[in-house]
Amino acid sequence: MLYNSTVAPLAPLDPATSFAHQPRNFTRSNLLKRRFNEVIPGGGHTYAKGDDQFPEFMAPYIVRGKGTHVWDVDGNQFVEFNAGLRSVTLGHAYAPVVEAAQRQMELGTNFGRPALLELEVAEEFLACTQAGEMVKFAKNGSDVTSAAIKLARAYTGRDLVAVCQDHPFFSVDDWFMGTTPVQGGIPEATKALSLKFRYNDLPGLEALLATHAGKVACVIMEVEKDQEPAPGYLAGVQALCRREGVILIFDEVITGFRWDNRGAQYQHGIQPDLSTFGKAIANGFSLAALTGRRELMERGGIYHPHERVFLLSTTYGAETHALAAARAVMQIYQEEPVVEKLHALGERLAVGFRQAVAQYELQPYVELLGKPCCLTYATRDQDGIPSQAMRALFLQETTRRGILCPSFVTNYSMTNDIIDQTIDSLFEVLAIYRRALDEGVENYLTGRPLKIVYRRYN
Repeated sequence: MLYNSTVAPLAPLDPATSFAHQPRNFTRSNLLKRRFNEVIPGGGHTYAKGDDQFPEFMAPYIVRGKGTHVWDVDGNQFVEFNAGLRSVTLGHAYAPVVEAAQRQMELGTNFGRPALLELEVAEEFLACTQAGEMVKFAKNGSDVTSAAIKLARAYTGRDLVAVCQDHPFFSVDDWFMGTTPVQGGIPEATKALSLKFRYNDLPGLEALLATHAGKVACVIMEVEKDQEPAPGYLAGVQALCRREGVILIFDEVITGFRWDNRGAQYQHGIQPDLSTFGKAIANGFSLAALTGRRELMERGGIYHPHERVFLLSTTYGAETHALAAARAVMQIYQEEPVVEKLHALGERLAVGFRQAVAQYELQPYVELLGKPCCLTYATRDQDGIPSQAMRALFLQETTRRGILCPSFVTNYSMTNDIIDQTIDSLFEVLAIYRRALDEGVENYLTGRPLKIVYRRYN
């Protein structure tokens, strides 16, 4: 395999030690599927983890994880990319984080008054991210993005919300879900309050704000996803929002602590009015944060002359063990080259992946997307159309080789050897993908295609 980047070349692979050559079966996982779906709607507490997102007979149920690896109920071992839906950036059961949480749990996890730790971690978060002047903690990204929307509406006295339609998820709440095909239970009046715009289309956003002049409370978007911002785009969005009196909200739930310790906003030099963080902030422990300018954030407090905003009030929002975990994560990020390694591992993987794609002339059909620290991929059929059947085949063959990869998002516990073995397996997988294109995916896929999460009917 040839490499023409600054990433070190692949090490020789010994097939006898490769995780790709371990036998696997899914007997117990397949038997458990019915029980899961009888008691849990969708068979899981997160739709992205659902049965319909994985090959029909290769959807393992996990019992433990350590570092880069997870083990399922059948005893199969896998390298897990996209660990914790991108929340586990350091690795599963990462010792310094687990130890910090354990020490705190022995002192109590929840009290009737704020713990001193809440103040200390809030101050440390603001110093680490430099993304705002005040912060409010919660348990998940939906909490904090919805709180940001409420705060923007209260501050501006406006109702409408402009949502970037090229970014896949902001909240489980109605203001966002009403913009997707999954609209069951959402009133029409609520749907009408959310408007959609396209990423990197500044004239389109300007036209939207002009059409609804004086009525839009906020613009909410990720700083960056698969597509890089066009030169001047983010600055243009900020200038447009300021001109129109619109609050700019950056969702950094994914990009924070992965693009940079201070988020993608720091990398691009644009600080919004409000920002939301989550996922990587506590390496899989449940914690999220809303931060921003004091004059906005203080509306959720009790020492100001304005109408009160019941911003965030969650019983578990400041559980002390999660805050202790976040403190440990921030310390690790500041003392060790976490972000640099996430990028380097991803770049190493991207080079090998694209070589495999080129070898089998799959450039129109398989595409790697995003920054090296947060790689995703697209699968297309012989007509170049996005294909859930081809995605199912890709996941079927990677799972057979001991790789769980809804995406190729790396974590800090991964090594060059793990990446090299993954690339070696990808050459095998993409050879099968090529044959499936030429001979028909039905000749290679066992079971049904995957399904899109955002669909109106099952």
